[in-house]
Amino acid sequence: MSQPEPNNPKSPYFELAKKHNLRIDFKQFIQIEGIPAKDFRHQKINPTDYSAVVFTSKTAIDHFFRICDEMRIMVPDTMKYFCITENVAFYLQKYIVYRKRKVFHGKAKFEDLIDIIVKHKEENYLVPLSEPHNTDIPDLLTKQGVNYTVATMYRTISAGFDGEELDYDLLVFYSPSGIKSLKENFPSFIQGEIKIAAFGPTTAEAVTNEGYRLDIQAPNPKAPSMTMALDCFIRDFNRNNK
Repeated sequence: MSQPEPNNPKSPYFELAKKHNLRIDFKQFIQIEGIPAKDFRHQKINPTDYSAVVFTSKTAIDHFFRICDEMRIMVPDTMKYFCITENVAFYLQKYIVYRKRKVFHGKAKFEDLIDIIVKHKEENYLVPLSEPHNTDIPDLLTKQGVNYTVATMYRTISAGFDGEELDYDLLVFYSPSGIKSLKENFPSFIQGEIKIAAFGPTTAEAVTNEGYRLDIQAPNPKAPSMTMALDCFIRDFNRNNK
């Protein structure tokens, strides 16, 4: 799994491993690096000039408030927050008194959240994203005529592996940056019988664009989460190879 190991002992990944007798290793293929406030100032963006912030991840929340803290900016109580999921919205409690703020959230995908954003077109939105980022979100906001500005507050860089080998039956990726890291860290990697799973359409596209075979994609009509998609795949695989 190309992400950090879950802190919750009841994580569905641990349940999946127990159910199918799997060994799951969690190895981050990417690292997040915050952009210093002095570099952020070059973007000539003042968060207090905006009436709403769009958060697509907990990482975006962390770096938004970090930048504000480093620049000694007091985020006004009137700021509205639009979050991609309820889980991301609840994470705001780390920085604000949640019940006293106007917080909105989607269900799972940004397409769900855009419907809510469009109902508040009078707002001026700040959208913290990583460098690099795909253009899907800005394109969708532009298409809907939303007044917004993208703020680059953190970078996504490839993690080093120090001569490690990919001795696995299945690799699971959650972002195009993870696929880029695979290519950079393992230039001689040959997929062969190794299965590759991708979460989200842009990650799936990155897999095929790099010439790899995509074996599992989530979400899909039968499996809205990666663990459900893996469960279905493993169940079918075991059935077909009895």
